[in-house]
Amino acid sequence: MSEEKGVFRELLGWLVYILIILGLTYLIITFVGQRTRVSGSSMETTLSDGDNLIVDKISYRFRDPKRFEIIVFPYQYQENTYYIKRIIGMPGETVQVMDGYVYINGEPLGEQYGNEVMENPGIAEEPIQLGEDEYFVLGDNRNHSSDSRDPSVGILHRDDLLGRAWIRIWPLGEFGVIRHEQ
Repeated sequence: MSEEKGVFRELLGWLVYILIILGLTYLIITFVGQRTRVSGSSMETTLSDGDNLIVDKISYRFRDPKRFEIIVFPYQYQENTYYIKRIIGMPGETVQVMDGYVYINGEPLGEQYGNEVMENPGIAEEPIQLGEDEYFVLGDNRNHSSDSRDPSVGILHRDDLLGRAWIRIWPLGEFGVIRHEQ
């Protein structure tokens, strides 16, 4: 009889242990970090097709996003699809693409991330005034990116941002923290 109690206690202990691990995993994935995979070439040469990343989901709970950070957000027209882009325009700024280059409040941005001169300014051909919680994002591979210039992506709101790309975990040769600043 006591042997049966011992087996039952052992099984109950394992069950509690497994439930705790599942609960902690859920909390981490929901509030702290999430793995995502880069699909496509829109962020070349910074991120490549097939790169696996950990997304930091907690930073933006304590601070505002910054210009040039690489962020992840859900694509509004397809469930379980996330886009990875770089923040270019900040709340309250005016963004425009003229002659293939980004201008913020009428001044050239002078950033180094675009691989080449943009061929299509999209909706940013005319000045775009960003609201208090709005962000303008671009892929680094500007001529091969669906980003804020495309009406299907458009301007992002703060609530749209899932988090920022934090660590590249695959391929192992590229493992490390992702640089965001210029």
